[in-house]
Order: sequence, then C-alpha cells, then structure tokens
Amino acid sequence: MTTELHLQAPSASGLVWNVLPDAEPTPDAEREAILADPGFGQHFTDHMVDICWSEKGGWHRPRVQPYGPIPLDPAAAVLHYSQEIFEGLKAYRHADGSIWTFRPDRNAARLQRSARRLALPELPAEYFLESLRELVAVDGAWVPTAPETSLYLRPFMFAKEAFLGVRAAKKVAYYLIASPAGAYFTGGVQPVNIALSTRYSRAGHGGTGAAKTGGNYASSLLPQAEAYEKGCQQVLFLDGEYIEELGGMNLVLVTNDGRLITPESDSILEGITLASILQLAKDRGLTVEQRKVTIDEWREGAASGAIVGAFACGTAAVVVPIGKLIADEYEIVHEGEASSELALSLREELTGIQYGRVEDRHGWMVRLDS
Repeated sequence: MTTELHLQAPSASGLVWNVLPDAEPTPDAEREAILADPGFGQHFTDHMVDICWSEKGGWHRPRVQPYGPIPLDPAAAVLHYSQEIFEGLKAYRHADGSIWTFRPDRNAARLQRSARRLALPELPAEYFLESLRELVAVDGAWVPTAPETSLYLRPFMFAKEAFLGVRAAKKVAYYLIASPAGAYFTGGVQPVNIALSTRYSRAGHGGTGAAKTGGNYASSLLPQAEAYEKGCQQVLFLDGEYIEELGGMNLVLVTNDGRLITPESDSILEGITLASILQLAKDRGLTVEQRKVTIDEWREGAASGAIVGAFACGTAAVVVPIGKLIADEYEIVHEGEASSELALSLREELTGIQYGRVEDRHGWMVRLDS
C-alpha cells in the first residue's frame, strides 16, 4: 500500500522530483533495533531513487519511491551483455545531528567515467548529488549515530532495454538505494593478511579495470574464495609482474624513509579514499609516489628493510594495515609498528573529517540534509 505521489517544484538543475512515500515504513522501534546492529548490506531503507534515460527523452521522470523489486524484462540488455555500473559512498551523522557525505563530486565523476567505458549515458553530476539529497530527505532517520557507523549509499545504473542485439542500450535506469552500515572493525583495527593471485587477473590493459562495473568484481570472487581458504581477507592482483590492486581496495607501500608508494596502472579503479589519504600524507610533508611497482620490488624491499610496511584503503574499511602477503612460494611479513601507526593515524584523521571531529581543510564534506 502506498500514498499518493507528491510533485515537487523544479530543482536548481531543472529536475521535477516526484516523491511517493511508503505508506507502511519500517516502525521506529524496528528501525532502531536494526541501527543498533546493522552489519553491512543486510538491511535497506524504506525508499529508493529511480531516474529513467532513453535515447529520445534523455534523463527524465526522477522519483523517490518505496524500496522494492525492480520490474525487468527477461530480454533486458543488462542480463545478457552486462551493461552495468555502480558507486559506493557514505552518509555520516555529525554530533549536531546533521548529515554529510564525503567528496560526492568524485563519485559523480567516476560514475561518468564508468558510464563512458560501458557505453552508458553519463548522469550529470548535479543529478547525482540531488539523488543523494532527495533520498536522505525521506530516509534521514536511517543514518545511525553510533561511532564508526554510517548510511552506505549505493547508486547504480544498468541497461534495461529489451533486445538481444549486441549494441549499446537505448533505455537505461539509474537507481539509488541505501543501507545502514555498522563499524567495519568491531574490536579495533587489526592487520589483515592478503593472498597473491598469480593464476587469475582482475583486468587487463584496455579492459574495464578502471570502471566500477560488476563484472570486475565477479571475476574476483573465485580467487577471493581461495584466499579465504588460506586464512586471507583480500586478494592482490597483478598485471604480469606489476602490482595492481586488491579485490576491493587500493594498496600503499611504506618505505623506511617515510615515502608512500602506490601502484599506477590504467586498469586500476581510481580510489577516492586512496586519493584522500595520499593528500593527507602530503599535508604532513610526506613524499607520495604513484608509479608502476613490481611484486619483486615489494618482496626485495621488505627483505632489505627498504619497505617497512603496507596498508590497504577503500570506502568500507577506510584504512587497514597489511600484516602478511602470502604467495605460493614465499611470504612477505610486516611486523613493524611504525607503518601501522602511520596507517592508523591517517585513518583517524580521515574519519575525523568525515564525522566532523577534525577540520575539513580541503572542503571535502557536503551536507545532504539542508
């Protein structure tokens, strides 16, 4: 059961949003019980955003509607040719109750780059930001208040035109859903072990590695499952001899003279958390190098003491030290406290900015509930 559609005045971008409130939203007590222990990606808010695109009509019919199944023709192009992209960012509750997000302009730009690579239409950045604000306007009560918690925002786009010809679809859908997220580390941040994959590749030169598309993650699931069997939480992928990234995070090496080195490749997804961490490191006067890095450089550097540690970073975990890399014939072990202290210090500064505890010197935070 739903209530009537509410038509809003045109927004600053010219969009006219329709809001269809859920007539039976989650009861307050049930929602609070979920927010007390939300996990990750297990519960969803009462509403979602839906914007249509067609070759003739462009972007049109933006709406907020009750969360629920998406009608899809069995011949929809996404089911056959995987024309699909997505993003991930968070909404944070500050101490005064206001709701903010972190560098959404970078997510909007990355969604556009992914769209170009997958032959999908580019969603204007102002539409992207409006979709976040519109959803928070009706589901703001779902943003939790406990430390290290947030509301995870998942924008995604896919080809919905029903046809079986191999070409770019002429009808596309953009959606935004949201899920409350608990603290990633419930007992404090602990180093993770990662497995080196030499049998599988995540992406290749000229492929879709730099796009945030589901196929890249699907190809990582088998090596990730094998990594779990070795007691590892992540997989490190290579492009030949060169280090690329983990299954869902970027990698940073720490040298004994205080430099941070991160792999550079045209098949690595540009990390927003990574870019932010590197900027904070530069603010501290540290030297940052983004360049090609071979697995032998890491292995030999760790053996000689030139590389004293490593950490991974991404939206979900923010920053986590790497304790051990496990390969078929060797291991790289980092037990020094210095690099872990640096990683955790950068993490503390970044999360402090996100939750409003630390000054936002770079203007990264954007308020969503105003």
